[in-house]
Amino acid sequence: MPDSLGGAAALVVVGGPATAYEDLPGRTAELTLLRAALEAEVPVVFGCRERIKQPIFGLMADDEPTRAARLLEAQAKAERLFAEIEERGLVAPGEGERAVSDRVRDLANELFGTTRHWHKRIVRSGPNTLMPYRENPLDRVIDADDIVFADFGPIFEEYEADFGRTFVLGDDPVKHRLREDLPRIFAAAKRFFASDADITGKQLYAEVERLAAEAGWELGGWHAGHLVGEFPHEWIDGADVESYIAPANDTPMRRTDKAGLRCHWILEIHLVDRDHGFGGFYEELLTLG
Repeated sequence: MPDSLGGAAALVVVGGPATAYEDLPGRTAELTLLRAALEAEVPVVFGCRERIKQPIFGLMADDEPTRAARLLEAQAKAERLFAEIEERGLVAPGEGERAVSDRVRDLANELFGTTRHWHKRIVRSGPNTLMPYRENPLDRVIDADDIVFADFGPIFEEYEADFGRTFVLGDDPVKHRLREDLPRIFAAAKRFFASDADITGKQLYAEVERLAAEAGWELGGWHAGHLVGEFPHEWIDGADVESYIAPANDTPMRRTDKAGLRCHWILEIHLVDRDHGFGGFYEELLTLG
């Protein structure tokens, strides 16, 4: 096994069933290399055919009240991070998306000492805001009358926050209306979720889609959220649709996961206006708070 990344384009972890990795937290060399890949944003691919059954790095290993409290603490820190982004004017005309992303990364380190993020850091502006998570558009310079969204997944004391907000520069009324609709639709979807103890991912997605259309927008992605606490959610097998708030997910959202832990969900609202060529994004915990 290599002792460093050595400029690697990706880190591939291969093996048999997931049970082969149940002692991973005790494997110092492997753990060090995996941490280094996460911090350097080197893609990590797992080659085992089964889902890892034991939380890695201690993630989500606490009792349920502690898990819930720590998820909320992580989100509170992410909320403070985004407030500082706005207070410090990091999203500004003339700045490149990547440069803003790097400054937010550095700000998270300054405020909380965190350097790790579960998924790629996203700052998108203008037409790039139409693109769903999986896309990787070219870096773009932010305009004076732009709309920008940021989506970050910082790790705070081994717990994932997944948080997204939209910023509007200038006075464009359509962009401001979109930004204002994002938290309103999120809140309405959250009330809908709370109203039905047996709600499925399919039903919640349909309601988010209805709310978006009612407000004059489209949804920008194939899902409207995901489980929080997977390792990490961007590595979930695409066929495992029960991990997403998506049209094909007929399973109840209030359940335990394959590790026997209570499912907690992130709700994502990605609204787009294809005629005007922009979108907006809003994301945070659905099941807590």
